[in-house]
Amino acid sequence: MVDQVVVEAPERLGAQEPPESGAWARWRPLLLRLHFYGGLLAGPFILVAALTGLLYTCTPQLDGIVFQHEVTVNATAPHRTSLAAQIAAARTVYPEAPITSVKPPTVASETTQIAFAAPGVPQDYTRTVFVNPYTAQVQGTLTTYGQWLPIRSWFDTMHRTLHLGVVGRCYSEIAASWLWVIALGGLALWIGGARGRRGARGLVVPDRAATGRARTRSWHGAVGGWIVLGLLALSVTGLTWSRFAGEHVSELRSQLSWTTPSVSTALPGDPSAEVAPGSSAPDPTAGADAVLAGAEQLGLKGPMWMTPPAKPGQAWQVAENKRDFPTRQDAAAIAPDGHVVDVVRFASWPITAKLTRWAVDTHMGILFGLPNQIALAALAVCLLTVIARGYVMWWRRRPTRGGFAPGPRRGALAGLRPIEAVVAVAVLVGVGWFAPLFGTTLGLFVLGDALVGEYRRRRAGIPVGTGGCA
Repeated sequence: MVDQVVVEAPERLGAQEPPESGAWARWRPLLLRLHFYGGLLAGPFILVAALTGLLYTCTPQLDGIVFQHEVTVNATAPHRTSLAAQIAAARTVYPEAPITSVKPPTVASETTQIAFAAPGVPQDYTRTVFVNPYTAQVQGTLTTYGQWLPIRSWFDTMHRTLHLGVVGRCYSEIAASWLWVIALGGLALWIGGARGRRGARGLVVPDRAATGRARTRSWHGAVGGWIVLGLLALSVTGLTWSRFAGEHVSELRSQLSWTTPSVSTALPGDPSAEVAPGSSAPDPTAGADAVLAGAEQLGLKGPMWMTPPAKPGQAWQVAENKRDFPTRQDAAAIAPDGHVVDVVRFASWPITAKLTRWAVDTHMGILFGLPNQIALAALAVCLLTVIARGYVMWWRRRPTRGGFAPGPRRGALAGLRPIEAVVAVAVLVGVGWFAPLFGTTLGLFVLGDALVGEYRRRRAGIPVGTGGCA
């Protein structure tokens, strides 16, 4: 009896709404099916991403409070010690580890941060030594991820990978791959079904007079409409640094010349002549003070990161990294004697590279500071409520005798015209190729749905060939 209800429920469900005709009547079942099953199956991934993202937005100010001793100095002096002396002090902590970057103080009360590729730290992390720039005394060491201190880096990794490494990156990529599909599909369904919902007002204002599932649906659709642009932005920017789709994004940007320009660090002359056979390699951090002076003469300001040469024959790379607004991202290659090898100004970046930089920084809550964090937190909370209401609607539609609530009717593709079905399949295949985890999960759904459909047809005694998946 339960199986019979499960099979027939979608038929009765469609009868609740007025009959439709034309293109919308043909496309609506496919959109409904993608939105429903995408939300049902990818919803947990998106929910975890929203929750961890919400926690991440609350962390930026914590590092400065918790690690105040490491990042600030108690007293300042008229003059700082040389950068070479500060590097030498930091080397007493990790004498054998190579230095990966040096961050001079941005303001008088900051310490100098010198990062080492120390053994025993996770991949992509460094061990940073914090040095008092006035006394050249080491004030502490912390494990850092780029410019993030431990608290922010922990929550950042939690959001990206759940601290599961390469495998964990798949969760966030599934969430980003499906988010835009679910959001756009839901928006189309909400607008397309607007007849009889108090006109345009019903699209943006929840129906407070409704009760039960109708009230839940009203809030689900209205709140989803409020945040759809933010969800699209999160999805697109999230895919830029994903594992599989991110490679395709990088290839596309390269082919369209949308990549971020970088300085050339090659020094004039023959690099092979820098080190004579049998002699020891030169200190890669030599000339740090001359390099800093050269960068300041170019007008570069903090926060500024100095990267020593990776091998002989290369210059230092010095880059501004002010990611809040107004952004400063000028970069220069400077030789150890202080002469400038190459300069790239942020003003000369292609507009697409600038937009990418700003979009990513907005996603991370950096570009507009605290207002950016608050907006992201509000977006995450709204998304969590939309997901929760989606599951509530699904639960309330379950059969009265128990079991799982039925989904939209199968055979959505069969309801399209042949050319429309070809276009729909081609688009889904193309998106699946560009975002492989979307394609993989969609393929698994179609396969599983076909098996479930075949099982239910046999249980109900329906002839083979009636209906179909998708």
